[in-house]
Amino acid sequence: MVAEQRVWFITGASGGLGKSLVEAVLESGENVVATARRISTLDYLKIQYGPTRILVVALDVAVNEQIDEAFKAMIDHFGRLDVVVNNAGSAIFGEIEGIPEDAARKLFDLLFWGPVYISKLAAKTVREVNKPGHGAVIFNISSAGGYNASPGLAFYAAGKFALEGFSEAFSKELLPEWNIKICIIEPGGFETGWRGSTTVYDEHPAYVNNPANFRGLRNSIPYLGDPLKGAKALIRLSHEPKLPMRIALGSDSHAIVKTKAKLVAQDAEEWSFISRSTDRDDLDGVAYGEMIIKKLKETSNN
Repeated sequence: MVAEQRVWFITGASGGLGKSLVEAVLESGENVVATARRISTLDYLKIQYGPTRILVVALDVAVNEQIDEAFKAMIDHFGRLDVVVNNAGSAIFGEIEGIPEDAARKLFDLLFWGPVYISKLAAKTVREVNKPGHGAVIFNISSAGGYNASPGLAFYAAGKFALEGFSEAFSKELLPEWNIKICIIEPGGFETGWRGSTTVYDEHPAYVNNPANFRGLRNSIPYLGDPLKGAKALIRLSHEPKLPMRIALGSDSHAIVKTKAKLVAQDAEEWSFISRSTDRDDLDGVAYGEMIIKKLKETSNN
């Protein structure tokens, strides 16, 4: 077992934000369990830092048995867990009617069920392996598309929406004495090779000449984010004693999240007469709403 420095468990570490994060964490002096399907891309880090600082594990996050093995290897090697980053992901692009259902289900295994299983194992590890009260941080990497869905990326957005809902609920279930913080990270566009790795399906014939032209827009919009800066932002957040439920990474994501939240609030107010019309006559809807608001504020932070 190596010295007691913080230990990061990072998925999707073979490239993009995940790889940048592994490099930045090691440079900061902390330890990493770097997991990926293609681990050969991390050989240079194993040579540079050695086994006392980095453990590289082959992992497909859609396979629970491999996740179990990766956690066991981490505990055997480092004896603790401090920060989890559920980063592994990919996307499929096309009209909803043109994407095979089996492809969409496979994507959900990667974007949703894998992080769910890892998050549950992380909570168990904190309780059973870490010192009492030591806690951990779980960063679930969503997307600006996990808050505002874009055409052509329906199943990617659905997987990220599901991950955000799970993260919110799980953060409210965890006992305070476990000291486990969950934070949803919503990156905008980062130059990580994500666009090139996306599986693109042929245009569905019913949508030819779609005036929205989202297929043309897909390749014309430049990405704003710098992966190394994103990695440094996560390291900084990992030291914060209190975290919000969501953090947008990038000015593009920040603008999307703010605009979407404002539009939802505007719709809620404009159509409130319909919302309130369904209240029972024997209950005070205004008082009930105030009670809900109070409860939401009480549970809004870890």
